[in-house]
Amino acid sequence: MSEFNNVSVVKKANVYFGGNVSSRTIRFADGSLKTLGFMLPGEYTFNTAEKELMEIIDGDLDVLLPGEDEWQKISGGEAFGVPANSAFTVKVNTPTDYCCSFIK
Repeated sequence: MSEFNNVSVVKKANVYFGGNVSSRTIRFADGSLKTLGFMLPGEYTFNTAEKELMEIIDGDLDVLLPGEDEWQKISGGEAFGVPANSAFTVKVNTPTDYCCSFIK
């Protein structure tokens, strides 16, 4: 899906890591949430409360998922899942555009 229809957008940005990562929250009529964001090159660790699906729209990163010892290379057009109540680390190699879906 390349666009979302009939949604609400929270105007205030979510800004992390000194402005190197930012996103906007999208609310759907069914109550589900997504964020659309952008990450500059660097290494970042994120904590999750809910299960997440991270879709990389454009860019290139390596991800270290919970319980894993090996980094996975992820590029534009690929995605990865993260369990609830965990943490994951990304090494962003090129400016990266993403969509994060929160799964209940």
